Amino acid sequence: MTANAGSPGWYLRRLSRMGPREVGGRAGDALRRRRWRSAPPNCPTVTGARFTAVLPAGTVAAVEPDAAKRLVAEADRLMAGHVEYFGVVRDDLADPDWWYDPKTGRRAPWGYAFGVPYRDEEVVGDIKQIWELSRHQYLTVLAAAYAITGDERYAERVSDHLRSWWAANAPLHGVHWTSGIELGIRLLSWVWVRRLLDGWPGAAELFEDNPVALNQIWHHQRWLAAFPSRGSSANNHVIAEAAGQFAASCAFGWFPSSARLRADALRSLERHLRGNTFRSGLNRELATEYHGLVLELGLAALAEADLADVPVPPTVRLVLLRMTDVLAAIVDDRLRPPRQGDADDGHGLVVDGAGTDRWGSLLATGDAVFGRRAWWPEVAVTDVRTPMLAALIRPYPTDGAVSPVARPARRPAHFADAGLTVLRGPAGIWCRCDGGPHGFLSIAAHAHADALSVEVRQDGVDVLADPGTFCYHGQPVWRRYFRSTLGHNTLQLDDADQSVSGGPFLWTRHARSRVLVADPSGALDGGTARWCAEHDGYQRSVHRRRVELTAPSRELKVVDEVRGPRRSVRLAFHLGPAIAADLTGSRASLSWTRDGAERSAVLDLPGELSWRAHRGETDPPLGWYSPGFGRKEPATTLVGTGFSDGAEGFTTVLRFHG
Repeated sequence: MTANAGSPGWYLRRLSRMGPREVGGRAGDALRRRRWRSAPPNCPTVTGARFTAVLPAGTVAAVEPDAAKRLVAEADRLMAGHVEYFGVVRDDLADPDWWYDPKTGRRAPWGYAFGVPYRDEEVVGDIKQIWELSRHQYLTVLAAAYAITGDERYAERVSDHLRSWWAANAPLHGVHWTSGIELGIRLLSWVWVRRLLDGWPGAAELFEDNPVALNQIWHHQRWLAAFPSRGSSANNHVIAEAAGQFAASCAFGWFPSSARLRADALRSLERHLRGNTFRSGLNRELATEYHGLVLELGLAALAEADLADVPVPPTVRLVLLRMTDVLAAIVDDRLRPPRQGDADDGHGLVVDGAGTDRWGSLLATGDAVFGRRAWWPEVAVTDVRTPMLAALIRPYPTDGAVSPVARPARRPAHFADAGLTVLRGPAGIWCRCDGGPHGFLSIAAHAHADALSVEVRQDGVDVLADPGTFCYHGQPVWRRYFRSTLGHNTLQLDDADQSVSGGPFLWTRHARSRVLVADPSGALDGGTARWCAEHDGYQRSVHRRRVELTAPSRELKVVDEVRGPRRSVRLAFHLGPAIAADLTGSRASLSWTRDGAERSAVLDLPGELSWRAHRGETDPPLGWYSPGFGRKEPATTLVGTGFSDGAEGFTTVLRFHG
C-alpha cells in the first residue's frame, strides 16, 4: 500500500529518489517561491515591439482541402461552445470558467500559486480537466481556422478568450501557475495563435501593443527560467518547458532578457532531448504517447529556430530524425504504435481538426522535413500541421544528397537500448515484446509494472492488448490497477507487482530486465521469429519468457518459466475491446470483425492453471481497456491461477485463422 501524493510518507519516498544536487536545487526553488510571494518580479517596459515570425507566403494554400474541412468543422464545434476532454463533454466553451472542473463540479481555489494543493481532487477538482483548456490548444485551432478562411469570427473569439484568461489568471496566482509543462505548452500556443492571426487587423493590439499580454508573456518566461523541472523530474516536462521558452523568446523577443532566455532554453532543449532519447530514437520514458509529445515539441521548437535564423546544435535535428525513423519502424499496419506506459492524450502543437491521425501526421511531417526511407510504411494522411511546419523547418538532406548520418537501410525491429522488439508475421500480425528498463530516471514516473509483457494485433486490431492508463490523480484504485502487473499481459507472483510503487508517479524499486534472444526477422522470411527475456522483479525468483512467431502456421507461442521456490502464480491475457471470447477449460475461441470481414483465432492456455474470464469488474478492478485518458470500457481478461512448480513452464499458443 502506498500513501497518496502529498502525504508525509510520499514526501519521504520522493526525497529518497533525489540526489544531493536535486535536493539543493529544490531548496533554492522553495526560497525563491517564498521571496516572490512578498516581492514578485516586475515586467520591464517594452516599446516598439513588432511580430515578424510569420508564415511564409503560400503556406496556407498548401493545406489539403480535406484537412482544411476537418479543421473548420472542429472550429465551428468550438465556436458553438462544445468540446470534450478526457471523456468529459462540456458545452460552456463560448464563455468558459478557467478554474472549473466539469468532471467533479469543483472550482479550484484562488491564492498564491505555490500554496494551491493542486494534487488534492477534494479541494481543487480533477487538475487535468482544469489545466487542459488553459493549454489554449483549442485557440490554435480557432486561429488556424481564421488563417484558412479569413472569417474574423474565429479571430474575435480567440481575442475574447485570451483577454478573459489573462484577466482571470494574474501572474503567480491560481492553479495555472503551478506546473512548468502547462506554462511551456501555453507559450507555444500563444506563439502560434499570434502567427496564425497575423492577417487579422486586431492581432497587434491583442499581443505586442497590449501591456497585459506583454506582462503575461514575460512572467511565463520568468517563471520557466526560475523553476525548471530538475533531476528525477527532468522528463517530458522539462522539454515542454524548454520548447515553450525557446519559441516565445524567438517569436516574442521583445524583452531585455530575451537573448539570454533563448540561449538558455536552447541549451536545455538540446541537453534534455539527448537525455530523454535512446540512441535508437525511442523515448527513454518508454511511454509511447510521450514519444509523440516530445517529438511534436521538438519539431515546433526547431521550426522557431529556423524561422528566426537561430543556429541549433546538430544533435537537435539528429535526435528528432531518429525519433521519426523509429516511429516509422514500430507502428503496425494501420500506423498505430505500441500502447506502452502512461498515456494522457497530451499534444505539443494542435492546429488540426478531430479525426486527424496523430501518428500518420507525425510521419507525414517527418517525410516533409527529413525524407522518408524506402522501408517506411505508406502514409496517406493529410493534415494542417505538416505544411506549416515544413514551411518553417529547413529541409534535411534526403537520400539523393550526402546525408550527415547513417539511417537504417532496412526496417529495424529490435531496439536493444530500449529493450523493445517487434515481431511481424503474415496477415498483418504484429507483436511487441517488452524486455527494457523500468521507465526513466529514479522515479520512472510514467512506467508501468509490465516487464516481459506482450502486445499482439492483427491488421491494427488489439487481440492481446495493453489496457492503457485511464487516470492519474484522484482515483488511486484505478491508477494502481492500470499500471499494475496484473493489468498487463505478463505473469504475476504472490499477488505482487514486479516493481514497487511509492505513489502515482513514483516507483521505489525497479524490476531489471534483460533480453537474451532477439531474432525478429524469421517470420517475415517465412520461418520463425524468436524473442526471450527475463527479469528479477520478484525476490528469490526469476521470470523468463520466450516468444515465437511462426509464419506458415500464423502461430504465436509464449512460454513462461519461473526459476526459484514454489510460489502462487497469476498469468493474465487482456483481450482488446473488439474481441469476443468463449472460454472453455483452457481454450478460448476468439472472434472479431475488421472492415466488415469476420476474423477468428484460438488461444490455448496453460492447462496447469485454472482459467477464468473477467469483464468490467470493479471490486477489485479487472477486465478493462482505456482507449484514451479519462475513458475506459469493459474488455475480457483471461486470468490463470496456480503455482510455479512446473518444470516445463507455462505454454500459451495463439493461432490466427485468417
